[in-house]
Amino acid sequence: MSHPHPELGAPPKLPKGGLRVIPLGGLGEIGRNMTVFEFDGRLLIVDCGVLFPEEEQPGVDLILPDFTIIRDRLDDIEGIVLTHGHEDHIGAVPYLLRLKPDIPLIGSKLTLALIEAKLQEHRIRPYTLEVKEGDRETLGPFDCEFIAVNHSIPDALAVAVRTPAGMVVATGDFKMDQLPMDGRLTDLHAFARLSEEGIDLLLSDSTNAEVPGFVPPERDISNVLRNVFANAPKRIIVASFASHVHRIQQIIDAAHEYGRRVAFVGRSMVRNMGIARDLGYLRVPAGLVVDVKTLDDLPDDEVVLVCTGSQGEPMAALSRMANRDHQIRIVPGDTVILASSLIPGNENAVYRVINGLTRWGANVVHKGNAKVHVSGHASAGELLYFYNICKPKNLMPVHGEWRHLRANAELGAMTGIPKDHIVIAEDGVVVDLVDGRARITGKVQAGYVYVDGLSVGDVTETSLKDRRILGEEGIISVFVVVDSSTGKIVGGPHVHARGSGIDDSAFDAVVPKIDQALNKSAQDGVVEPHQLQQLIRRSVGKWVSDTYRRRPMILPVVVEV
Repeated sequence: MSHPHPELGAPPKLPKGGLRVIPLGGLGEIGRNMTVFEFDGRLLIVDCGVLFPEEEQPGVDLILPDFTIIRDRLDDIEGIVLTHGHEDHIGAVPYLLRLKPDIPLIGSKLTLALIEAKLQEHRIRPYTLEVKEGDRETLGPFDCEFIAVNHSIPDALAVAVRTPAGMVVATGDFKMDQLPMDGRLTDLHAFARLSEEGIDLLLSDSTNAEVPGFVPPERDISNVLRNVFANAPKRIIVASFASHVHRIQQIIDAAHEYGRRVAFVGRSMVRNMGIARDLGYLRVPAGLVVDVKTLDDLPDDEVVLVCTGSQGEPMAALSRMANRDHQIRIVPGDTVILASSLIPGNENAVYRVINGLTRWGANVVHKGNAKVHVSGHASAGELLYFYNICKPKNLMPVHGEWRHLRANAELGAMTGIPKDHIVIAEDGVVVDLVDGRARITGKVQAGYVYVDGLSVGDVTETSLKDRRILGEEGIISVFVVVDSSTGKIVGGPHVHARGSGIDDSAFDAVVPKIDQALNKSAQDGVVEPHQLQQLIRRSVGKWVSDTYRRRPMILPVVVEV
């Protein structure tokens, strides 16, 4: 199995007749999925998603793929194929279309409806091409065939990309639910047909490669939900992904059976469920869904609220309820259902929300104590089955952290794919398919691009480090007025602290040290403000470290008169 090395340089020129694969996200992480295919100078993009920030990225709203490698080649892009409508696959599309709004978007009906609604908020009207399973579309040198796959959102597609260099199949996110809610199976017959033609490179979902066996059917959750509904004395509050139509359908069915009304809470939930309902993906009995404003007129045991926040997102509805910062107040007897999995990295945030809800008297039902979630990703048993059908000549695990990619590669090897035909790459690592072999040939820039409010890409790792220091250690400001010609102190020093845990009166001990350092520098002829600031920073920093074993941010201000 080949894998990236730190010493990789820029890739060489793509050989004539070769196909280049450049993953810009989704490898070594769960999210930010984006892959660029290049053939004969033309580009095809599959997915363009976001990654959600973790605790060590304070203030960051979203993390985007790095578009640097394609920024100067936007006219070469034939289109963006979207495999399904989850944020980690479509969330970065608005930011790419800001650079060139007329790049075609290709996807299924629901996927395009979800991204069009998102783009409307960005005031972008996209050029779209709707496809369905079985369709084939020619996009420049790329002949794309779309295959139905089952996932935790309707209308998910895999894509087979044919070029003169060979056929590449990208699964997108998929599983093999044999009893899907909408009756739409992963089309194994189509994959077998492609196998007969010859799959030269398979890019396969790795998320559950470590999990043995097969994923249980989505409909297994129904009986658990019905049991919760039957025994809930007051309101039921369900937190789910705003795109999990099948899960919301089961909530609606249970509410209808037990005589409850349903209200959607949260902008994305209201928007997405409205789209799913209008397009016929969500079946809602007449009068069942009501506006959240009318809930006060209903008895508590006739109410179901469906909201966002199943991952502990701080601004989502459920987190705000747990913090008593929402119009809906949790009271003893309420039942809260977290109908989703834990995305790696979100565990602390989710359990913080569960504890907050429990504190106010709610009965919290979650994956840890009830079967209220099944995964949307194929487990090891399904992947083995899938590889035996596809028989790819080369395998490249995608969509997963390093442990998932490695486990998926091992599964491929177990089914007979030669180990030297299995490529474990990471974001930015270039893989070329030439003469039927996939090999790593170099590396391109593929770092994190942070979205902070209206700012895109302005936040750097250095500024995030500053934010972490501010959050953990606080800030000490030092204000000094000096004579511009002699460098001697005219006013101050005045020292103040915020969030450092050090009382301002304690700084009386450090003021003489600042005086001494500045007087010495004046004698040495040092009068340049920046140098004086560095001197103050070192003097105060050493004193704080020696005295308190802390390392707050120190902000010296030197004013010349």
